[in-house]
Amino acid sequence: MRLALNMGYAGTAVEPRLDLVREADRLGYHSVWVAEAYGSDAVTMLAWYGASTERIGLGSAIMQMPARTPAMTAMTAATLSELSGGRFHLGLGMSGPQVVEGWHGRPYGKPLQVTREYVEIVRRILSREAKLRFEGKYHRIPYDAPDATGLGKTLRLTIHPKHDIPIYLAAIGPKNVALAAEIADGWLPFWYSPYRGDEVFAPALEAGFAASGEAGKRSRFDILPTVPAVVTDDVDQARWGVRPLLALYVGGMGAPGTNFYFDLVCRYGYEEAATKVQELYLAGKREEAMAQLPDALIDEVALLGPRAAIAEKLEVWQASGVTTLGVVAQDPGTLRVLAELVL
Repeated sequence: MRLALNMGYAGTAVEPRLDLVREADRLGYHSVWVAEAYGSDAVTMLAWYGASTERIGLGSAIMQMPARTPAMTAMTAATLSELSGGRFHLGLGMSGPQVVEGWHGRPYGKPLQVTREYVEIVRRILSREAKLRFEGKYHRIPYDAPDATGLGKTLRLTIHPKHDIPIYLAAIGPKNVALAAEIADGWLPFWYSPYRGDEVFAPALEAGFAASGEAGKRSRFDILPTVPAVVTDDVDQARWGVRPLLALYVGGMGAPGTNFYFDLVCRYGYEEAATKVQELYLAGKREEAMAQLPDALIDEVALLGPRAAIAEKLEVWQASGVTTLGVVAQDPGTLRVLAELVL
């Protein structure tokens, strides 16, 4: 199992925390990953990190597909990859309808079909095997709708990429997880529980591997969950460090009936608690919502505790099939302890 560092996205201020990224690079972490929502973007941060490090991989977790055309994403991926000497990993995701329609002003559509088309177009562009032509439900290149000028022409990426760019998909629901296993090189789950993998995720993964038609797909597929981590003797305080973000996702990241993280926690067996968290969060009672999160749930999705306890939990994560552990940590000490235990 490899280690990665996930920097998330900025809050009210952009704070690059180069000390953490450089320490992860020095320690031999596989990659650093950056997210985006509706504040800081992933690409700018990754360029900043790439210019400030030597070896560590650079991953987007995620670049939002509705925010960019497939061609723009392919151009960006190729540029970052070439500038960094092949260190770039392209993580993609749809985000949720609240962000897609409320921020980007794009229709949410059918995410499975949108994603399938998007990834295929990006791969075609990066391969440079032919000039780009694509006729899909959501993407038609060259554009040929009734309002088209008719002047669009088929083009080919002018850059000749020298490095392979692995594509990862963020997914939670069974159909999306299966799609990731079928068409991507890796999977980016959030709030992943290694204790529930066989029950919740394995059937979808196996269905996707079978649909890929690629013998041995499972052996090269990277499973890279995002995991809050704190090495500490005060476990309860560390849990309260996780509660605000977990409550946001379970309670407020989507409306009732369209919150993927709420659904995930219910699949983990915490439906009663998830319902209370969502009701309180949407009513503006965020502190009370945080308090309703069971300690057991937090302990499943985070690595919290003293060194010995972390070492025991890491065995569970590795046994679950996780190949790269994307830790969210705020102090270099935690990064160093994890490196000593894993690398």
